[in-house]
Amino acid sequence: MPDRGGGPSGPRMRVGRPSRRARTLLMTLGVLAVLAMAFIMFAGFWTDWLWFRSVKYSTVFTTTLWTKIGLFAVFGLLMAGAVGLNIWLAYRLRPPLSAMSMEQQSLDRYRMSVAPYKKWLLFGIAALVGMIAGASAAGQWKTWLMYVNGVPFGQKDPQFHLDVSFYTFDLPWYRFLLGFGFAAVVLSVIAAVVVHYLYGGLRVTSPGARATAAATGHLSVLLGLFVTLKAIAYWLDRYGLAVKSSDFKAADNWTGLRYVDANAYLPAKTILVAIAAICAALFFATLWRRTWQLPVIGFGLMVLSAILIGGLYPAIVQKFQVQPNEQAKESPYVEKNIKATRDAYGIDQADVKDYPGVPQTEDKTKLREAANTTASVRLLDPNIVSPAFQQLQQVKGYYAFPSTLAVDRYSGQDTVIGLRELNIGGIPKNNWINDHFKYTHGYGVVAAKGTTVKDGAPDFTQSDLPSKGMFGTDFEQRIYYGEQTKQYSIVGGPQKELDYSDDKGEKETSYQGDSGVNLDNPVNRAAYALAFSEPQILYSGAIGDGSRILYHRTPKERVEAVAPWLTIDGAPYPAVVEGRIKWIVDAYTTTNGYPYASRTTLGQSTADSLTNSQRAVVAQENQVNYIRNSVKATVDAYDGTVNLYQWDTQDPVLKTWMKAFPGTVKPKSDISKPLMDHLRYPQDLFKVQRELLTRYHVTDPQTFLSGSEAWAVPDDPTTKAGTAVPPYYLSMKMPGQKEKDQVFSLTTTFTPNERDNLSAFMAVNADPGTPDYGKIRILKLPTSKPVDGPKQVQSKFQSEPKIAESIRLLRGGDSEVEYGNLLAVPLDGGMLYVEPVYVRSSGLKYPLLRKVLVTYGNQTAFEDSLEKALNVVFGAEAPTVPTVPTTPVTPPGEGTTTPPTSTDPTVKTALDDAKKAIDAAEKARQAGDWAAFGKAQDDIKAALQRAIDAEAKLTAPQPGG
Repeated sequence: MPDRGGGPSGPRMRVGRPSRRARTLLMTLGVLAVLAMAFIMFAGFWTDWLWFRSVKYSTVFTTTLWTKIGLFAVFGLLMAGAVGLNIWLAYRLRPPLSAMSMEQQSLDRYRMSVAPYKKWLLFGIAALVGMIAGASAAGQWKTWLMYVNGVPFGQKDPQFHLDVSFYTFDLPWYRFLLGFGFAAVVLSVIAAVVVHYLYGGLRVTSPGARATAAATGHLSVLLGLFVTLKAIAYWLDRYGLAVKSSDFKAADNWTGLRYVDANAYLPAKTILVAIAAICAALFFATLWRRTWQLPVIGFGLMVLSAILIGGLYPAIVQKFQVQPNEQAKESPYVEKNIKATRDAYGIDQADVKDYPGVPQTEDKTKLREAANTTASVRLLDPNIVSPAFQQLQQVKGYYAFPSTLAVDRYSGQDTVIGLRELNIGGIPKNNWINDHFKYTHGYGVVAAKGTTVKDGAPDFTQSDLPSKGMFGTDFEQRIYYGEQTKQYSIVGGPQKELDYSDDKGEKETSYQGDSGVNLDNPVNRAAYALAFSEPQILYSGAIGDGSRILYHRTPKERVEAVAPWLTIDGAPYPAVVEGRIKWIVDAYTTTNGYPYASRTTLGQSTADSLTNSQRAVVAQENQVNYIRNSVKATVDAYDGTVNLYQWDTQDPVLKTWMKAFPGTVKPKSDISKPLMDHLRYPQDLFKVQRELLTRYHVTDPQTFLSGSEAWAVPDDPTTKAGTAVPPYYLSMKMPGQKEKDQVFSLTTTFTPNERDNLSAFMAVNADPGTPDYGKIRILKLPTSKPVDGPKQVQSKFQSEPKIAESIRLLRGGDSEVEYGNLLAVPLDGGMLYVEPVYVRSSGLKYPLLRKVLVTYGNQTAFEDSLEKALNVVFGAEAPTVPTVPTTPVTPPGEGTTTPPTSTDPTVKTALDDAKKAIDAAEKARQAGDWAAFGKAQDDIKAALQRAIDAEAKLTAPQPGG
């Protein structure tokens, strides 16, 4: 009988051996191949390390790296040990003799061929599965860091009364451990079965028992471990119900327990835990009983119970208890979902108020004045005027502006702003030196007033090259880091860069910042030559002392790299702050494990009519059910410095990451006042919140379930794409707003489902300098008296005979008409709609603002300016600013007197005060600060009255005269 451990016997065939020279050559090639692979791996690691060190976030790199290495080593060794141990055990438990059968004779050949390599096979298989498992575990570095650094939320779920942190930080790690345990047991079972079969412990066709006692005991223990893990899985599934998504007609992506979960699935899972534990004990008992009968019966009962208790019973409960009386049964669970969802998305404090939708005042003069004081209507559409910036301010073909400009505020004025970035496609001649050494940066800021135009074109407040205007010229205008700057550049070395061109010719410069990675030494050059697949980096004479390579140059890339645990807003925007151009980047902390809160897909929620080509969406497939704008980040446009500032000081997710990466996020108190003046409420968070508020503005479960109050985000009426209207920034004053003045706000509208009339208007205070920053206000319009929504207003604009004829004339020849942002403003109970109309003539490459559409109530106007259109709609003129009188002052009841002279101090002081008040009124009017404008008017009247009174005293008859 053949033994189980022997090797092949008999004479060996002689195989010709290669010559020594061939062996040496093969060995040399092998060593070189290994060295090449090692350097390729080293290059990626080394360039990453150099980049993180250059941006002063090396701790992010080291913490992430050591976490991945630790997880790889621990779980790789555990998996290798588990599989290797079971292979070794199966071999040790092999029977000393095998049965005489054709099956065993066939296996003898495999046993003999494996025998000389047993140890190598053992270590090879263990190492392979260990590396795969280790790599998988390394990918869980975020889960591990959140688990070990988790901070309590201070809120408990309504079902199990556990802190929310259990679901967001702990449960994902437990599930990973459980999945790893299942994988280890399954792989061990497969390995043990193969070895037992190979060495005769398991038989298929051989006479006698199908399995030896040793093989039975070994496999029973492994199966017992599998069933034990299943019992643990059933137990964790109980808590998983709180974060489980399900189809529910009341809401998409419903999360949390419903009636059937709490009353059927939950007890079923508890029962299955007990059944699985008993079944596992039966498997372990085979160590003594040496029979499969009881474990197999137990396993069969467990499977049957899972089908009946875990599947059939909940279906019966749903069919016969829930469906006949769904609203009553589901209401308590819907209420929990509403509360959790509103908390998780920060919409729990949204102020919803009824709004009549029709004007409440008949005084046309007051309405006309209110139209000026309620909002600074932005006529310059940042989504349309980029070609005007491009044509009027591009200067050179190798510069470009983004297709969507940013809206900010400077000196109280809504401002449209863009940077003149480098356009690599506009370089006169593309080659490696030009693309990466000579043309390295953009230059200058261009800004224009948002509320006025000049001859239809932007009214620039900062322009030209070099840039000059409201920001002055004494600030760093070079833009080495920007949204369009996606190629690498090598700067600071012997090759000079083109700075900018003017009437006197091209100006050259050499980068003086400390950004980027030094290319002085050959190791760095070789690593980057490999990393960028560009061998010229290794030997080019254009690289020398002081050369630095700049890459990861878009603001989004840089923030994502230094804070990989953040989700980045799709619309970074520039601001001139303290003599520097800084990109401001909003960043979010998110989780998918907030109990009971419904999920949303960020990419879908943040898409609108501008995201197809003009700007990015957030994390297209990233599903979350909790979000906070917890970090405000800045990226310096010249040296690429990244600063992260804690914005939401209460966010437990951010606190957890700050524990994991100490020192990477600066405190909120470090935000300077000039920077604070340019922060704003982020668009993507607003869009996520408005998407949720279409359903979750309702807090009554019965109404929520009926869906009668559900809203929709309307399609953009100015395009034909059928995509959502984007939210708009403008300075305005909402009804019930605490601030007396206009506040920089972000606004949107809602319509009822499947209808086009207006159902609500939403605005959020977007100015961090005000106490109500982040306050969401919703004006809910009545359903009994429909008010026109954006699409209906746009249709009326285009169907009005006179307006339609005017538009037809504007389209004369080859001209194109483009509709700007349709802005809605609540005004005295009604809704004021304003839309700028641009015309792009055949001979002009950019659009000019030619008309303004305005509607209020039943009145519509189509005029050359906003002022004229408002005057037509309200049938009244706007209030005018009084001027200092230049004719002699005539006191009431008196004849003409001599003019006041500067010799009288009282008259002189009063007129000086009047002049100052007039200047203040004009500034307030330009800034749209109508509260200050009204105060200045009162000051003018008071000063003039003092002058009149003083002059009257001078001209009055004196006693004894």
